[in-house]
Amino acid sequence: MRADDFFKDIVSGDPWSTEQRIFDEDLIRQTHAGTMTNRSDVEVAVALARLVHDEFQERATSDSPRLSVPDSRAALAALRSVLGRLGVPFLPPFSDFATFYQYWRREGMTGAGSWGQRRAYLAELFNPIHDVLADIEAGSASTTLAQPVTTHLRTGWTRVDEEVAELRRHFHAAQSPQDYRNVGNDCVAVMERLSEAAYSKDRHLRDGEVEPPIAQTKARLERVVEVDLTGPSNVELRKSIRATIEMAQAVNHRTPDRRNAGIAADAVILLANMLRRSSHA
Repeated sequence: MRADDFFKDIVSGDPWSTEQRIFDEDLIRQTHAGTMTNRSDVEVAVALARLVHDEFQERATSDSPRLSVPDSRAALAALRSVLGRLGVPFLPPFSDFATFYQYWRREGMTGAGSWGQRRAYLAELFNPIHDVLADIEAGSASTTLAQPVTTHLRTGWTRVDEEVAELRRHFHAAQSPQDYRNVGNDCVAVMERLSEAAYSKDRHLRDGEVEPPIAQTKARLERVVEVDLTGPSNVELRKSIRATIEMAQAVNHRTPDRRNAGIAADAVILLANMLRRSSHA
């Protein structure tokens, strides 16, 4: 489950109108009440925590959230409810966009540079929640995919971990060719989050170059390898990671059955852990 799953498409009878995405109030009510039958609380909490974090950040920085004030109140209340069922404490000092605005003004997060202060505050508030949920999910997800050879069950790159968890869930439940193609789509999503997390413009972009977009995963990740793993002692490691990038790129769009989907999934999970480990070298 992802944050966007809390929105639904509305198609009017007018052939000239376009589809609209609206907040799924019924799904939020089910989340609050704990009556959703096809999703676990931890799965829902991961997606909802990401949605609430992103939407409050949009309100605090660009003032262009997708949620209304009542929607923000319902989403935050549902998040508190599902976290409570999981035993995860969460007591933010606001209940919706309006009270959040009052809070940041009262705390002096106004004026020049204040959007950065508000972004940092929200990260301090929500990142521990993302981390706890990732730990719970990593310990409870049933999977036959590759596991990292480490005492850590996740990379620590929050959005990468969220996509890997979604990949594991989908692979575990996959049965049809359509399911396995969706696993391939999940592999693409993991690669893009890796591209976003591992690549740093300050570190990896050379003078005179234009930063490649996140979707150009191969170019960005190969530059990460080139910069972060220099020297003759890392020759074999560079070869190994580059080969894994190539394999992930080659197979993640060709997943018609469980074998190919599993190879693609294992490749991107392996790549995520290799890049994360090399970033600490």
